[in-house]
Amino acid sequence: MRLPLQKGPRKHARSLAACLLCCCCALFGLPDVSAQTKIIKGIVKDKYSEETIPFASLQFKNTGAGRLADAAGAFSFHLDKWPEDTLEITYVGYQDYLIPIDSALLSKEQNGIIELNVLLERGKYAEEVVVKRKIDRGLLMWRRIVRRKPFNDRYRFKNFSYELYNKLELDIKNINKERLQELRLLKNFSFLFNNIDTLEGAPILPLYLMESLSDYYYQKSPLKRREVFKASKTLGVNNESISKLLGGMDQNINFYNNFIPVFDKQFISPISDNGDAYYKYKVADSQFVGGRRLIHLIFTPRRKGENTFEGDCWVHDSTFAIQKMSLRLSKEANVNFVNQLSLIQEYKLIDDTTWFLSKDKFVVDVAPLGNSNLSFIGRKTSTYKDIAVDDESVVTELGKNKILEEIILPPDAMEKTDEYWSGARHEALSQSEASVYQMVDTLLSLPAYRKTRDNIYFLAVGYKNIGNYEIGPWYNWLSYNTLEGYRARFDLGTNKHFSKQWFLHAYGAYGFSDKQWKYKMDAMYLFNKNPRSYISASYKKDIDYGQTYYDQISQDNVFALAIRKSGVRMKFLMTDEKKIEGYKEWKNGFSILTTAAHKSFDPLRQLPPKTLFAPDDEKLATAEISIRFRYALLEKFLESAFNRISLGSPYPVAELKYTKGISGVFNSGYNYSKLSLGVSQYKNISPLGSVYYNVFAGKTFGTLPYMLLDIAPGNEIYYYNKYSFNLMNRYEFLHDRYAGINIEHNIGNGIFGFIPLVKKLKFRQFYSVRALWGGISEANRQYNMPPDSEYSFETLDGKHYLEVGTGIDNILKVFRIDLIWRVAPQPLPEEQYKRFGVFGSFRLSF
Repeated sequence: MRLPLQKGPRKHARSLAACLLCCCCALFGLPDVSAQTKIIKGIVKDKYSEETIPFASLQFKNTGAGRLADAAGAFSFHLDKWPEDTLEITYVGYQDYLIPIDSALLSKEQNGIIELNVLLERGKYAEEVVVKRKIDRGLLMWRRIVRRKPFNDRYRFKNFSYELYNKLELDIKNINKERLQELRLLKNFSFLFNNIDTLEGAPILPLYLMESLSDYYYQKSPLKRREVFKASKTLGVNNESISKLLGGMDQNINFYNNFIPVFDKQFISPISDNGDAYYKYKVADSQFVGGRRLIHLIFTPRRKGENTFEGDCWVHDSTFAIQKMSLRLSKEANVNFVNQLSLIQEYKLIDDTTWFLSKDKFVVDVAPLGNSNLSFIGRKTSTYKDIAVDDESVVTELGKNKILEEIILPPDAMEKTDEYWSGARHEALSQSEASVYQMVDTLLSLPAYRKTRDNIYFLAVGYKNIGNYEIGPWYNWLSYNTLEGYRARFDLGTNKHFSKQWFLHAYGAYGFSDKQWKYKMDAMYLFNKNPRSYISASYKKDIDYGQTYYDQISQDNVFALAIRKSGVRMKFLMTDEKKIEGYKEWKNGFSILTTAAHKSFDPLRQLPPKTLFAPDDEKLATAEISIRFRYALLEKFLESAFNRISLGSPYPVAELKYTKGISGVFNSGYNYSKLSLGVSQYKNISPLGSVYYNVFAGKTFGTLPYMLLDIAPGNEIYYYNKYSFNLMNRYEFLHDRYAGINIEHNIGNGIFGFIPLVKKLKFRQFYSVRALWGGISEANRQYNMPPDSEYSFETLDGKHYLEVGTGIDNILKVFRIDLIWRVAPQPLPEEQYKRFGVFGSFRLSF
């Protein structure tokens, strides 16, 4: 049976045509599709932060054809031919960017495609023309965001957790390659300049990179936080405290809070509950992404010079949750050494309605020598994965905490391989970032680098390591006073290369006028660094230069003589002290310091002589034991091998100390008890600046010589001392019971923000109040101030001492001038210099 062939001829014709086409292609090649379709594509980014800019406007100027970039900043044009035109890219808050379609651009074509990396430079947000209208759409949008904050802030959840990846990069900007290569100091480091790139037209050199990967856990009530490091990469910096600071425990910035920390200051968030008092708002446009409408909101400061930002955000229409927010400091912001600063946060949906933080980025350009000179760029990028909210696994993990906040850094976390990092990073390193590790590896292996690093450390800090030992500080090598004349001193101590537990130290000092040697020897055994525990012993025979707690600049210092108050005689008390200490700290912030000491005293000049208390040339000696309890919840430290610096606590720090003097121990002659208590705190009180306070009190039970009583801390140099009474001399007031308060309020701009000519200088205002109440028993008065004594102490007799101060801070960004008045008691006519004083100080602060 024959099949029907009605459609055969057509089918055969199509097959024949296909065969002919294949033959033509074989003979003459495929047709050039690119001759028909031309493509221009790329990504729009912020030139400073390198973050993508969503929904930027792109338009050809001649034809008017255009489009918007997508939510990731990407765009593409498909054209029949290359146009003779100019592509204009615009976005609110940025300078317009023009790309001519000319021969230079066409030379970059590859297979009919031109790829662009568009970097927009920042400009001014256009000032909105004030038009009276019934509805302010920008203000209305802000109100909706604020109203929905309790439903969008991630801290509304009972608990949450995530995997956190942190990357911190440090670059040097404004590198003059030719000039630096001519320096002999850098002749061995020429390879560094191979990595020079450009940013905003300025040459930059990537210098250092740090990374960390951790699991972070949070519980709202009762408050608990936990961070477990999986990996930490800090080439050349083997310091556990620095690695912990790089994690998420201390780097949480929440745009939904009313205030956002910027260094040591608090800036007002654009979505603060009272943000309308500080910002102007404008709705720019809206876009649809994934079927969801996002509204573009712009905000600018109402007044210049306040702690506010300028920037924009994209807001989800129905939930009014932030999808992305970009903040930047204005040029008028009162922050030192900062040329530019950006904060960016992005949020993503983890279910149909819940937006959670997915990425934040902090970029700062620090220019201590001016914007056109050598400066530093710091970039910190954090990304969040594997987010879980209100999950029982979070509660289980937080149940392992021994304290409210716990950071776990296993030893092997700092030893992960490159292969591990390649698979663990949330985003791959760029080519320049990867080259940093190779550069740092090479740098650390160079003896010339280690020598240069050690010399800089010696000049800046004062100490120099020589093998297993260290010398310094150099600023104590030579000083001068009226008793010793020129005084030479030399210190020698061990370092971590000698031992990681034992620290040994000694110094010898010689006075060229009194021709006497003074010295000290001490040793410490460090059982544990965190929480800290140690035992130490010391022997010292030297002049007492004052209470170390209160003295910011010791008088055993090369700089002290130049700033000493004129007409104030130095007091000299020789001490011979043997002391043993034991210190134990717990993770909850509680610590105990126990001390046993034997001291003997010999007043040398400008103080009542020893014969007043020991007439038969007996030793004026005491033996005492003391115990100090201290509680500092969540106090953070920056640690070195044996020492550490407190970074403060968000809570008040309390101290209680009891001392018991015992007679008959190695010729000690006094029985007594001493009790003291103090509470102090440094606290931000945004938007009114910050305040430091210290409340203290104490009492001594027993009849004692003056050096064992409570001597009010005075200041005999013109360098301002935050912890002392600056218009009071040392050994001026004597008490056996006292109470006092020390308050310093740093306001910020204060009145200087309202004075047009002064406003640009960015001065800062502050005030201080110091008060002391004290008294002395009749027995101690008669013992220390007999009628025939040539030296007479003063006492408040239950009255008060009060000095108040104000002044100008941030002069030339580093100097501070304090104007201090002594309100009570009034000084004697011959001591009018105690009524008012001008003090200076130097500090580096943002």
